[in-house]
Amino acid sequence: MTRLSVEMLAADTVEPITSAGHAQLGVAVLVGIAVIVLLITKFKLHAFLSLTLGSLVLGALAGAPLDKVIASFTTGLGTTVAGVGVLIALGAILGKMLADSGGADQIVDTILARASGRSMPWAMVLIASVIGLPLFFEVGVVLLIPVVLMVAKRGNYSLMRIGIPALAGLSVMHGLVPPHPGPLVAIDAIGANLGVTLALGVLVAIPTVIIAGPLFSRYAARWVDVPAPDRMIPQRASEDLEKRPGFGATLTTILLPVVLMLSKALVDIVIDDPENTVQRVFDVIGSPLIALLASVLVGIFTLLRPAGFSKERISPLVEKSLAPIAGILLIVGAGGGFKQTLIDTGVGQMVLDISKDWSIPALLLAWLIAVAIRLATGSATVATVSAAGLVAPLAADMSTTHAALLVLAIGAGSLFFSHVNDAGFWLVKEYFGLNVGQTVKTWSVMETIISVVAGGLVLLLSLVI
Repeated sequence: MTRLSVEMLAADTVEPITSAGHAQLGVAVLVGIAVIVLLITKFKLHAFLSLTLGSLVLGALAGAPLDKVIASFTTGLGTTVAGVGVLIALGAILGKMLADSGGADQIVDTILARASGRSMPWAMVLIASVIGLPLFFEVGVVLLIPVVLMVAKRGNYSLMRIGIPALAGLSVMHGLVPPHPGPLVAIDAIGANLGVTLALGVLVAIPTVIIAGPLFSRYAARWVDVPAPDRMIPQRASEDLEKRPGFGATLTTILLPVVLMLSKALVDIVIDDPENTVQRVFDVIGSPLIALLASVLVGIFTLLRPAGFSKERISPLVEKSLAPIAGILLIVGAGGGFKQTLIDTGVGQMVLDISKDWSIPALLLAWLIAVAIRLATGSATVATVSAAGLVAPLAADMSTTHAALLVLAIGAGSLFFSHVNDAGFWLVKEYFGLNVGQTVKTWSVMETIISVVAGGLVLLLSLVI
């Protein structure tokens, strides 16, 4: 297993913009993170503004000139948005196409038609995992809630027996599998290989979602036995459509970017020759930008056209899909700015220096840092981008697989124990008609199981690969 290293940072790392000692830098980091946490939790300030102010406070307390702190922050923001922003936008477009065309409903209805009785929780986790690949967590929840409530009510199932597997599938995809914003930001910050991270993420996700979903739902249903609330069953998107895309075409569209990115990773491993024509072709078609762009373009013909969308309706759909992600892009960008400020003030090197005698694995340290920030801020994305900035220097001497595992360790930690400072907590509470205590017993415990199981699997994988 990779241990904390005292190796110098990669050659392209910039010189620190301050000569502050470890004690001063340590105080600066703690105060900077405390400012972010306080602004988000106490003053309810948007995470973008909180991260921006926290970065400035960090740089100022570290003794760096304010103009250089601003330059570091804006550089990190710009680099992160340039590397990740387009991918988030393409993912949002694909998700909107999937929802509005009725493609998501087609997958749901097809799988549910073949499931019954004891297999229903497994069907729900399968649906959520497939639907969750291109969709943001909140969108996936809104999309699947009608299905969960209707299945529970019509089939006389326990709401938790059906709802927990669906939530587990969405949450695991959100925290561990690109192209979700959290994993993408961590990959960008750490310099991990996206294809390898995707492959290992899926490998970790499968047992994690089984344990936290169908298996845990048995106990959740005993702890919290509530009926599905009638008032929360909203209209499904495809109820207004005369026709929907086919199951096969929809599934192919969703999985296309995953297949292309995994193919690139496989070819890179098998051939390992940058001058080889086949590898160069797969390097292009398997790049995240091309893979997601291809899926969006294919979706026009496999999702929108079969649903009866005219050419005039495609552009407005794209515009509507981009508006809701403005806040996410700003948070991700500010997280990149915070990360760059941490690096440029010398905090990354400080983490390496003061931990040279520690025996704690780097992957466990990354998980613990993400857990701490998640508990404090309630945001998985803020936890991911902040933790990635702090532990990025640890990846300097890691192998490709261990760098990918570092990303997954951060993602797993970012999901730990969602509680009252997390918007997702209240979303689940209101949709399922639970009180705070019931939400903690079900949703919060499920999130903790995901975090612990995924983190444990990441550590186990690091022993064998």
